[in-house]
Amino acid sequence: MKRGDIAFLDTNILLAATDTGRRAYVAAVSVFTKLTGDGIHLAISGQVIREYLVVATRPIEQNGLGLKLHDALDNIAEFRSRTIFLEETLEVTDQLVELIKSTGIHGKRIHDINIAATMLSHGVENLVTFNPGDFSGIGDIEIRIPE
Repeated sequence: MKRGDIAFLDTNILLAATDTGRRAYVAAVSVFTKLTGDGIHLAISGQVIREYLVVATRPIEQNGLGLKLHDALDNIAEFRSRTIFLEETLEVTDQLVELIKSTGIHGKRIHDINIAATMLSHGVENLVTFNPGDFSGIGDIEIRIPE
């Protein structure tokens, strides 16, 4: 990536940056410091916000973070202040349908392909994620795994 590029953040980056107990915590936090320091713009969408809020406010015993709603919303406000927001437009939906047709991806993976559709319809090629396998078979995006 080069200065001025946009990198889309998968939900797992935000979750790892929130949870100090996660193995990937330091790498997730460094995404916000290193990439922005290198002149890379970070982006999220409404889907990422929704997914974050679901996991962040779900009880720990149900594989969530167990945050109080106001804390999770404060975190979203902080993430939003550091990112560009990519809207889920009609063009995104059209791109989603085309990607589904061309890849045959269905079921739960439609969440992942919608992220790709959002990125592609906004001209974003770089995706930062800890789960590259979630995006296998979806062409035209570059996967970046934080170190």
